[in-house]
Amino acid sequence: MRRCLPAVALSTLVALPLQAQTLKQQVNNLFRFGECGEALCLQVNAAVHGLHYSPSATQATGALINFFADAIGASVSNLPISSSSGGVTFAFIGGRPVKTSTSSGPIFAERGQTIGKGQILAGANVTSLSFATFRGLPLDQLNFNFSHQNVGDPAYGEPVFENDVISVRSDLNLNVFVTTAFVTYGVLDRLDVGIAVPLVRSSLNGTSLGTVNPFAANSPHAFGTAASPSLTASGSTQGSSVGLGDVALRVKANVTQSAKSSVAFFGDVRLPTGDEDNFRGAGALSARLLGAYSGRYGSFSPHLNAGLLVRTDSLQNNAAIAVVGFDQLMSEKWTLALDVLSEYQLGDNKVLLPAPTQLTVPYTRSIAPTNLPGSKDHVVSGSVGAKYTSSRGLTTVLNALVPIKTGGLQPRIAFTLGVEYGF
Repeated sequence: MRRCLPAVALSTLVALPLQAQTLKQQVNNLFRFGECGEALCLQVNAAVHGLHYSPSATQATGALINFFADAIGASVSNLPISSSSGGVTFAFIGGRPVKTSTSSGPIFAERGQTIGKGQILAGANVTSLSFATFRGLPLDQLNFNFSHQNVGDPAYGEPVFENDVISVRSDLNLNVFVTTAFVTYGVLDRLDVGIAVPLVRSSLNGTSLGTVNPFAANSPHAFGTAASPSLTASGSTQGSSVGLGDVALRVKANVTQSAKSSVAFFGDVRLPTGDEDNFRGAGALSARLLGAYSGRYGSFSPHLNAGLLVRTDSLQNNAAIAVVGFDQLMSEKWTLALDVLSEYQLGDNKVLLPAPTQLTVPYTRSIAPTNLPGSKDHVVSGSVGAKYTSSRGLTTVLNALVPIKTGGLQPRIAFTLGVEYGF
């Protein structure tokens, strides 16, 4: 036992520094060049000129970087969850259960049928993705430009070194692996309630290159030390986090049903149970209210969802959401499911891109603070998947989600593998 104590103590000392910073702080590390004690640090020749590039002088650009970090957590929270009424659905007619669906149903869309009174649908899935773009711009091409403060003459650009700009190019890799367990229970013949509990593993690694772009010779700005100055400095970061994500509470009420069609209302509330600073959740409650229609024409079942996504996060916009697609019974055990999922931002962007810096001496020039597009975060994705139901009723799900219109933070492709069982 005594021999174990030094090993335990050593492992504890090694683990503590790894837990000292959140993943959000790790992203900010890509913009730390120096020891100025700020979240963003662009320190050059600290004794004289370092603080002239402090975050107070670049507050808007710093806020934009924080918005980017917040968008990561919101995107993780917004990942689609498996349909609340997959598998075969039932209604009780004359005290006996009667099937109200033919196929195993859609993968992410909601259909109009409920699963039936006393029925339970339980399952779990894993989704793996690597975020690749932000508003369509690859994450290895994000550029930020930091301008010098106007510290001398009222004319911006005098002294001449006020024209010097520090540019930072970052390359960020962010991987997310989400395991979600879910269950739906038929409270009444036309009323289902459910819960989905995600376990999220987020990991990131990234590098950055800061470059001082002197406007004229003999600039006082340089990274490094007086004895060893440099116009460039590099940064890097990496970290990971595992824990609970944003739990979803779900309810569906069927309002009309016939042999050919069904209509229901569906509600989904995402609780802020995930740690936003470690990219496991949005950090604020969000809710979805949808109308869900599904038809039935032999083995072909089209469906349509439309509604509203409401976010309580002050930096995130509400959105109109719609899903259109179909599920087709290909054989006794195989179902094909195709969907187009869309989310259209409502209102203007809550976080605006910083205005360009206007220098006037020795001539008028404009410095754009970033190459990030100022477009709205409209998202359209295509979903293609298949379900296989065994003779014992266990359904295996395989799906790929591919962005068609890239707004917000998006992967190149997201894969989902899952199982579900109704009883």
